[in-house]
Amino acid sequence: MKIFKTVLVCALGALVISCSSNAQKPLSGVSQGARDSASVAVGIAFGNMLKGSNMSDLDIAKITKTITSVLKGDTTLMFDEQSSGMYIQEYMMKVSEALGKLRETEEKEFMASNKQNEGVMETESGLQYKIEVPGSERKPVPQDTVEVNYKGTLLDGKVFDSSYERGETVKFPLNEVIPGWTEGLQLIGEGGKVKLWIPFNLAYGARDMGPNLPAYSTLVFDVELIKIMPFVSKEAETKQK
Repeated sequence: MKIFKTVLVCALGALVISCSSNAQKPLSGVSQGARDSASVAVGIAFGNMLKGSNMSDLDIAKITKTITSVLKGDTTLMFDEQSSGMYIQEYMMKVSEALGKLRETEEKEFMASNKQNEGVMETESGLQYKIEVPGSERKPVPQDTVEVNYKGTLLDGKVFDSSYERGETVKFPLNEVIPGWTEGLQLIGEGGKVKLWIPFNLAYGARDMGPNLPAYSTLVFDVELIKIMPFVSKEAETKQK
């Protein structure tokens, strides 16, 4: 879980507290329209931070009551900055653990069902795949660079990345991507196509990769291996020259 999210939540709390001395009396020169718009904007920012931090199950009524108390100058419910950060971080860690267990259960159920489908195979690591086009006899090794087209989705079908949509292929050393890709692309040759179902432990694990790719995500990829560029060591390059 990223620490900056905790900092943002705490920063918003600090902003609310810092405004408390002026909360009882509206400032002259500030229109009601501007005040209303800013109020909505703060609510949206706060809501998005909670949602993006997997904190959306917090007691909103209690949050609202506490903010109101702070703005009125009631300090009985206040924690110091260090304690606030500690409570938030502890909560986020527990949410992350619970989310991991939930996603793991969902993944196991899906994978158990998916491998029953025609053509779907499973490797020892837990990677599931279906070869749609085998491609040439030569298959890449981890040290090779590959050129691919691909589409990545979550289990619900939501697309989180696609080279097809960007209109350009992607090149990368096969040993510098997630383990599921490194293993999966070695199953086909140049010109081949494969569908991969990658468990989160072979993908990004507990890392949150943004709003479209949350932690503990099982990934589904449709990959076309366009070209294999064999690895050439520096020693071999020197001999060739």
